[in-house]
This record gives sequence, C-alpha cells and structure tokens, in this order.
Amino acid sequence: MLEEIKLHFTSIYQPLLIILGTIIVASIFQSVFRRIIKRKSHDLNNDPTNYKFLKHTLSALIYIVGFSWAVYTIPTLRVMATSMLAGAGILAVVIGFASQQALANVIAGVFIVIFKPFRINDRVQIKDNFYSGVVEDITLRHTVIRNFENRRIVIPNSLMSSEIIVNSDFGEDLICKFVDVGIAYESDVVLAKNILAEEVMNHPNWLDRRTEEERQKNEPPVAVRVVALAESSVNLRAWAWAGDTAAAFEMQCDVLERIKIRFPQEGISIPFPQRTIHFNTPLQTEKKA
Repeated sequence: MLEEIKLHFTSIYQPLLIILGTIIVASIFQSVFRRIIKRKSHDLNNDPTNYKFLKHTLSALIYIVGFSWAVYTIPTLRVMATSMLAGAGILAVVIGFASQQALANVIAGVFIVIFKPFRINDRVQIKDNFYSGVVEDITLRHTVIRNFENRRIVIPNSLMSSEIIVNSDFGEDLICKFVDVGIAYESDVVLAKNILAEEVMNHPNWLDRRTEEERQKNEPPVAVRVVALAESSVNLRAWAWAGDTAAAFEMQCDVLERIKIRFPQEGISIPFPQRTIHFNTPLQTEKKA
C-alpha cells in the first residue's frame, strides 16, 4: 500500500510540486532582481541594460532546469528522454534547423548587451525614422521600444543587430537642432536672420556652445544662414544647441511658434507655393454642311 502511494506520489504529485516550486522560485527571483534594477536606475551612472538582460537569462535557466527536472521524475517520460539522448546528434540537427531564428535572436541579444550600440532608456530611430522611441527592455529574443505615443514596438534582436540605428544618447546627450524657416523673396533677409537668432537665444533650453576663441572673435551665439533659394521661398536655418533630444524638440516647437507670431509683425511674410494655371481654348472646327 505504501509502495503504491509512493509510486502514485512520484508519478503525479512530485512533478506538479517541482513545476509549482519552479514558478515560485522564478517569481521570487524576478521580484528581487526588479527591486535591484529599480534601485540601480536611480543612479544615473548605472546602466540597467546588463541587469535586465541577466534577469531574463537567469529566469529562462530556472524554468528550463525546473521543467526538465519535472519531466525526468516521470518514469514514462524518463525512458523517452533516454531514448532521445541516444539519438542526440540527429535531435540536435533537427532542433538547430527548427530554432535557427530563435538562436539568432538570442546571440544577437548577447552581442547587443556586450557591445552596447544602444542601452536601456536611449532614444533611437530605426528605418529612416519610421520607428522611433525609447528603448524600454532587451529580452533574450526581442528589443522593446516605447514610442512617443506610449505604444510598444517589439523588434527581434537579429533585426536590431543588423539595422542602421540613430542613437540620440550615444556618447553625449547634447544635440544641435536645425530650425528651418522660409521667407518670401521680397522680405528682409537680414532682419529675418536676426529675429530667428533672437528667438533661439531667448528660449530657456538653448545652450551657448561657443568656444573661448569664438567668443574673442565675436562669433554670433546662434549661427543663422541662407541654405537654399527655393522655388517660392528663401530658406533660413538656425543651428540651436540643447541639452538633450527632448529639450531640443521643445525648443524647436516653441521657436517656430514665436517666428509665426513675430514675422508678420515685423513685415516678413512666410510664403506658400503658388501656381498660375492657363487654360487653352480648344479650336472650334467648322461644321460640315
């Protein structure tokens, strides 16, 4: 009777307890690691990328070991596993072909964490600015990007590893933002350049990046130049420096708004494309008698 109970416990309840214990251990581990990552993230000098990737890796190992142990405790599945190990070479080839893309994503994720072309909380642009946002997480298979509409873009690591990425936070956060404005040909170019430079300098996010040598030479704080004589406008560009991408975007929006208000007050018109259309009157054919 005791042998039957022991066999019954071994064949049914023991695997269930092992699976339940695996889930509990993985949950406790993830909770502890999440607190560590949160505490480390308060320090700006600490990069949470390694901690998050390590959390995903160790969690996967806990589940693999736990579920493998549970399978091994079932006698029927143990015999099956032993038979499968006998043909491990063929099995490895089959699994390799079946999981080729998954393994490529895992290896690419490891390379991303090691070489760090981007990190957690970096602002990135992908595919000619088609996708842009903040890197939120790097898992074993995917990179999660939170765009500026608070939506998540999930991209396989293999694609992220081979894609051309514009990282706004790589190296330093300072950014030079182009503020482009077009004026009419009959408007005063010098006055428009002075107004544009003045509005940039009046913005609280603007940074004066002139060197000491440039200050001694009385170089202008904001460079404003004519960059194109377009079809219907004279295009001006101001080079405006800010502390980071968010501050630069805010500065650009505010300066454009101020320009829209001030230019008409100063007699400077902002043109729009115009077309002159001529209609040719068709020749009337003589009616046949």
